[in-house]
Amino acid sequence: MSTELSRTQAVRDAATSGIPAALADLGALVRIPSIAWPAFDQTQLQRSAEAVAALAEGTGVFDQVQVTSAAIPGTDEIGQPAVLATRAARNGRPTVLLYAHHDVQPMGDEALWETPPFEPTVRDGRLYGRGAADDKAGVMAHIAALRALREALGDDFDLGVALFIEGEEEYGSRSFAQFLSDNVDALRSDVIVVADSGNWDLNTPAVTVSLRGNARFTLTVRTLDHASHSGMFGGAVPDALMATVTLLATLWDADGAVAVEGMTEREGTTPEYSETTLRDEAGLPEGVQPIGRGTILSRIWNKPAITITGIDATSVAEASNTLAPSASVVISARVAPGQPAEDAYAALEAHLRSHAPFGAQLEFTDVDLGNGFLVDTSGWAVDAVREALHEGYGVEPIDIGVGGSIPFIADLVESFPEAQILVTGVEDPHTRAHSPNESLHLDTFRHAVLSEALLFEGLDARTV
Repeated sequence: MSTELSRTQAVRDAATSGIPAALADLGALVRIPSIAWPAFDQTQLQRSAEAVAALAEGTGVFDQVQVTSAAIPGTDEIGQPAVLATRAARNGRPTVLLYAHHDVQPMGDEALWETPPFEPTVRDGRLYGRGAADDKAGVMAHIAALRALREALGDDFDLGVALFIEGEEEYGSRSFAQFLSDNVDALRSDVIVVADSGNWDLNTPAVTVSLRGNARFTLTVRTLDHASHSGMFGGAVPDALMATVTLLATLWDADGAVAVEGMTEREGTTPEYSETTLRDEAGLPEGVQPIGRGTILSRIWNKPAITITGIDATSVAEASNTLAPSASVVISARVAPGQPAEDAYAALEAHLRSHAPFGAQLEFTDVDLGNGFLVDTSGWAVDAVREALHEGYGVEPIDIGVGGSIPFIADLVESFPEAQILVTGVEDPHTRAHSPNESLHLDTFRHAVLSEALLFEGLDARTV
């Protein structure tokens, strides 16, 4: 291809024609139940990693492709298998590091799925299945864009590429920092594309410029040495669940906003977003009111949130007239961008200890912290990805914050401080990632692949 126009058109044509094969390969990946939780078949993680490695090999782009892993610091364990593939840059071109993950969330209650979670099913313009969006679609967006670049340009491109497909993101990325340390030279890059976020809506692409951090832990509340008869001692002795409910209620004020002193908010403007849209995208029924104060998106993007994601107490089926001696809850806090997760956790622990009712004994375990992320939008790579998204979707992209967390990005920043980090994705507000009936909007996937291929073509024309 002799002209810039013909190069770009060739990449565009290759990306478009490659979508059916990419979706077929995505379906094959979805069929692999690659769940990193120890209770599940861990051989499926190896099978999934090998499948991704074969796809990387098949692009014809890389000098080296391997399935590898790293130690989990502070333990005798080895992390889940990841795929690492590299191609050296030539003639002064930049190197781009492409990240996604091949592990998925557990299926949850299979009865809530309309079709089997690991049997990819297309209906109404969406592909359903666990991992169909989060994040095997991210994996395939990278693979399909690289295929398009290779098909359009042959070996006539000089862009350096490193591909890192993680195998334990949904399980906490426990070996992530060690993996970066072990492979720092192979992963060193000028631009990092993290394909694990979402878009504004079905038609409008987005660049994620802020992410909340997280502070997750298990709280155990104890009020008795042993269970006692609720009739004999009820009214004089506090049971653990009563104390737990009383304590948890202090975490929010009457509006449902976080009421923990020391958990901060970030000032920032947000786009228009109506309560009607919130109800549609979140599944909030009429009559149930939103919580918090300020604009809806400021509550999701810029303010802390606290959710109780699990409770261990006597089940309804086993309920008896007994005062429970202890109860445990999992508290998942989202931390405003800019506040260190360690500071937010310290504020939470101090709050809970100071508000413990009736002298209840508290124990904090399984603490997991991850910092939020704020993108420096002044770099040339942000302009490049905005242009590519505009070309790929036919709509101007917008900058968004995300209420969720991708804590490993802080590790990327620490390991590669000079790299420009671009957080993109293939999800939309109706994807239902982590939930039953997770799905991928097929047109969004097509646009995402085309955008990424055009980004690569543009980077290949740039010198650093």
